Amino acid sequence: MELCLWIILAALCFECKGQDRVIQPTGDVIATEGHTITLGCTFQTSDQRPYLFWYKQDKNDLPKFMLRRYTFGVKGENTAEFQKERFDAKINQTSVPLKIQKLQLSDSAVYYCALQPTVTGNTTTLHKNLWGTNSSTQSSTT
Repeated sequence: MELCLWIILAALCFECKGQDRVIQPTGDVIATEGHTITLGCTFQTSDQRPYLFWYKQDKNDLPKFMLRRYTFGVKGENTAEFQKERFDAKINQTSVPLKIQKLQLSDSAVYYCALQPTVTGNTTTLHKNLWGTNSSTQSSTT
């Protein structure tokens, strides 16, 4: 019996300027354990040197920073939990697809692509950006 994984895509753009945005295909991705998938993410930005980030959010948990990629110089890094051998992303002009190899059931989650600046631990800011609270609420909760 094959185990299927459910991958949900979502796009985030924290504190983006003007026309800056990320675009991910909507809906679920269903894949088989042990296989490889690629999750799409395109971006538009006025920044000449953008940073792109991927996050994983497990059910009933906060998003976890996975990796970041640059369009210049050093190509970025992965956190220890998301080793490059299984989780990788390469920037191609205006896209940064995430490749997940040797899928495991624990990979079932929501995956977010984001432009810099982004959240790496401040969940209050993440909540505010996701739900669009007004500025008076923001200042009283930070």
